[in-house]
Amino acid sequence: MPDSTNYRAERTGLLLVDPYNDFLSEGGKIFPMIKEIATNVRLLENLRSTVAAARKAGIQVVYVPHRRWQPGDYDNWDHPNPTQRLVQQRHTFEKGTWGGEWHPDFVPQDNDIIVHEHWAQSGFANTDLDFQLKQQGITHVIVVGLLANTCIESTSRFAMELGYHVTLVRDATAAFTAEMMHAAHKLNGPTFAHEILTTQELIAALPVSQGEPS
Repeated sequence: MPDSTNYRAERTGLLLVDPYNDFLSEGGKIFPMIKEIATNVRLLENLRSTVAAARKAGIQVVYVPHRRWQPGDYDNWDHPNPTQRLVQQRHTFEKGTWGGEWHPDFVPQDNDIIVHEHWAQSGFANTDLDFQLKQQGITHVIVVGLLANTCIESTSRFAMELGYHVTLVRDATAAFTAEMMHAAHKLNGPTFAHEILTTQELIAALPVSQGEPS
């Protein structure tokens, strides 16, 4: 439990990474690969709780979406990475399809920010995420969503390099295997994250809700 981190609402952003049906919904193309871990950590419940708590506290919610596949993506690229080759084969998060739509529990609200789609794993590379956060005066980021050892780790590492305070939430994410989760939170996370919390620890550390009774 953190004893020094001050998550001031006006300085904190919740980065919600890739909350697509293909990842989070039964019938999604990637969901079967994360289902066991997602069930074990109660991913959907914890994501709902985290997003709700952030909204209640007046924290800016920022959507950090992966590129929605469309015809021509990655064709004739010199160096598509292995994941991009799989996206090319599976048509993951295909634009205009159910799989590429937001999970129904995580549809953006009016005051949310949706940044440009990232092509690979970092939500900062080749997007406007850093610009949008700086325009909002955000210094602390809480990073949740998918996958723990790829987009969450890459986005969070990049955030640290840019000078942001980074919080990971170990049960508001998932991966394909327990080993990947272990690497994300026990081996790699401590090298760049300022806090690694559970959902309940995070919610307890957030500021009091804005004008609402407790």
